[in-house]
Amino acid sequence: MRSTGRLSARAAVAVFASLLLAAGTAEAAPAKYARHADAAAQLKKAGIPSTSSGGCSDWNRNSCTSFTNINKATISGVIAFKKASNCTVVITGGTEKGHASGTYSHRNGYKVDVSTQYPCVDTYITRTFKKAGKRGDGAAQYKSPAGNVYAREGSHWDVTYYNSKA
Repeated sequence: MRSTGRLSARAAVAVFASLLLAAGTAEAAPAKYARHADAAAQLKKAGIPSTSSGGCSDWNRNSCTSFTNINKATISGVIAFKKASNCTVVITGGTEKGHASGTYSHRNGYKVDVSTQYPCVDTYITRTFKKAGKRGDGAAQYKSPAGNVYAREGSHWDVTYYNSKA
């Protein structure tokens, strides 16, 4: 075959196919609850209340607890945690403004704060999950077998759900 400086039709198809395959392997964005009410309804059905210092759910106010744009896997993860631990679980933080930024952040739907008001939560996490060192801010971390991370921050657990398991 003589080279003309251009791709043959077969080579062009191969290049195009490899570009399509590469594009298809990109990680899809997580499924989300666009509305606070939809996520809150799932939590309520599972017996998981939320509370906020401001008594509100506005995701643009840091005194609220909002589930607007929270990942569906995060909501499923909290529900799975409640079922596995058999603890009373109360959420004190969601996607509202005022949390640290980052890819796996509250605002991006990966995290919730779970109250330490009920000792069962502390006991279950520290006895069931593996110690995973300390964060840069000194918070003790525990990692569940599913790979989710529970970090103890004063009055709550800052939980990062990478999947819908506990």
